Amino acid sequence: MEFFYVSLLCLFVFLISLSLHFLFYKNKSGFSGPMPPGKTGWPIIGESLEFLSNGWKGHPEKFIFDRIAKYSSYVFRTHLFGEQAAVFCGSNGNKFLFSNENKLVQAWWPASVDKVFPSSNQTSSKEEAIKMRRMLPTFFKPEALQRYVGIMDHIARRHFSDGWDNKNEVVVFPLAKRYTFWLACRLFVSVEDPTHVAKFADPFNDLASGLISIPIDLPGTPFHRAIKASNFIRKELVLIIKQRKVDLAEGKASPTQDILSHMLLTSDESGKFMQELDIADKILGLLVGGHDTASSACTFVVKYLAELPDIYEGVYKEQMEIAKSKAPGELLNWDDIQKMKYSWNVACEVLRLAPPLQGAFREAITDFMFSGFSIPKGWKIYWSANSTHRNAEFFPEPLKFDPSRFEGTGPAPYTFVPFGGGPRMCPGKEYARLEILVFMHHLVKRFKWEKVIPDEKIVVNPMPIPAKGLPVRLYPHNA
Repeated sequence: MEFFYVSLLCLFVFLISLSLHFLFYKNKSGFSGPMPPGKTGWPIIGESLEFLSNGWKGHPEKFIFDRIAKYSSYVFRTHLFGEQAAVFCGSNGNKFLFSNENKLVQAWWPASVDKVFPSSNQTSSKEEAIKMRRMLPTFFKPEALQRYVGIMDHIARRHFSDGWDNKNEVVVFPLAKRYTFWLACRLFVSVEDPTHVAKFADPFNDLASGLISIPIDLPGTPFHRAIKASNFIRKELVLIIKQRKVDLAEGKASPTQDILSHMLLTSDESGKFMQELDIADKILGLLVGGHDTASSACTFVVKYLAELPDIYEGVYKEQMEIAKSKAPGELLNWDDIQKMKYSWNVACEVLRLAPPLQGAFREAITDFMFSGFSIPKGWKIYWSANSTHRNAEFFPEPLKFDPSRFEGTGPAPYTFVPFGGGPRMCPGKEYARLEILVFMHHLVKRFKWEKVIPDEKIVVNPMPIPAKGLPVRLYPHNA
């Protein structure tokens, strides 16, 4: 019904904007040369609906591979989210974009993202993201991550005790989101009380679902719900920030306990401190990025381990060797994580076949040539993880689940890109590795399981998720 509603609205936009299209669609760049092959679809809407609907049907790669085959090219032209765009495919496309960050291209998001993540400083999401990336390395460097392992293990124990133990069946995706969101709340803003964490859960679901959607701000649309959820969460975060300022002043909170304290106590180059709403903006983005993609990865770990008993046995053997080396009640530590080599290879193969980050946009900041084609300044460029992950040229038998691909030196450069690459590689990559491995440890230590719906459909919106949330039947090891 929602898809039908959006389609009607898009048709309406088409009818009233046909003439405007011919006025504004022309390329304003004076750069000349052969353009990439392709088509631009409907006026204004372009090929956005087809791009999104392939994901809703569970096959986001179809949009990419259909056009690679049609144009016999690893770069093609399209029109997405109201913008003229080129799609760069394959390892050469990835290498070119990742190597030319802030030289020929820069990060870009659809304008809708700025509406969901409005900045109190009247700056764009892009500018705010640049500031945020300067601040994050302190919290994601190895010595900091080592401190997080025990906290993650503590939260994981509580999570599995509350949500999984003594259950015959569970629905995995909501539980995985609860786990990763609980971790993000605890490590970013020191909120650990499950009741307080749960208060944010539904608004965050609405925000994530509408973040990359048709930007129609009308009641009932995913985009409208995302904006409403964003406003609610920001108000709640401001309350947490106000209380933290009091606690810091009274010595009840530590200046180094989490990212929130750091933001409150760190000034910029001119000696100015961030305002409360500015901090709320940044924490909001961190909480989304810090839990949503990992919850998708954890869910697909459960899916593939249910389908592949030999892979499950390999993970189980590795994790039980670690579990047996621990004293009763002893928490996991950094050395334990380093022993989880096979488990991480399995997780990487999951990330190859079901990357939470399907791709990302860049913007051409100057005219340039790529693969013999002209890319004008201002064009948007999309790179797709699936253009290499599911491509037999880079991964033989690409649909086969094979963790051995990641042994030794692993895949060739620029072919395995679940975290992006170059200067904009996800700064939380190692953080995600920790939370996924801690999740796998507690999962296989406790259970074997089977899927309740053997052929459950996968939907990508904007990340891959099982349509029914992946219900599974649990078989505890101690039963």
